[in-house]
Amino acid sequence: MKQIKTNFSMDKSTHCWSVFDKIYCISLDERSDRREEAKNQFDKIGLLKYVEFFIVKKHPHDSEEGIFESHIACIKKGLAAGAGRIVIFEDDVIFDGFSPECLKQCIDYMRDASDWKAFFFGCLVSGSRKTHIKGVLAIKYRSLTHAYVLNRRFAELLVEKPWRKIAYDAELKSYKDGFYAIFPSFAFQSNSPTGNSKYLRLDKFRRLCGGLQRIQKRNEWYHRSRSIFIALHILFILLIVFWFFR
Repeated sequence: MKQIKTNFSMDKSTHCWSVFDKIYCISLDERSDRREEAKNQFDKIGLLKYVEFFIVKKHPHDSEEGIFESHIACIKKGLAAGAGRIVIFEDDVIFDGFSPECLKQCIDYMRDASDWKAFFFGCLVSGSRKTHIKGVLAIKYRSLTHAYVLNRRFAELLVEKPWRKIAYDAELKSYKDGFYAIFPSFAFQSNSPTGNSKYLRLDKFRRLCGGLQRIQKRNEWYHRSRSIFIALHILFILLIVFWFFR
């Protein structure tokens, strides 16, 4: 049995990405164009030399099942290598607003906390709240799996799950607690056409809305400002009531 890496200290002279045990990027074998663009993106944030591309074949009849199987196979590879923290990207990832300091805050949180299952560098959420660290949010995960970290315990749990005709991000969503995200997000999905044939109409709609990067940023901004929106709505209603009964 391989020894699990447990040293999670960060020397100031060591690049922040080096603290993760394994970093993969899932890519279809036929999408060499995406791999080249992904390399450019990784190079921008000092990540390229740490990334291993995990090449998969397109599922013959169900792209959703193919995505699920690709992520599970990638996680299994990381576990077999003895990794304690596994980073997974998809090859359509793009980076914007990357901050080494924010990433270090996330790494500090992972080192000190025992309750985290997954950390997202970018995703869609249904809710979020602050933690004691400025650059870390506790989230109610909704969707997107283009950039995330798993701890070993949760990874071992995930790989035991068989395909149940449930999308991979929906499988993740079924776990209620232990999900966190860097704030602000720095990883987004590009406007490259989706490889999931079941979501071609949704992909077209997202493009009409300005693409997933804009949608993700608006989603993050809304949930961080939701209390202000609620307060403004209450104030507006009270003003209407006051005006009506004066």
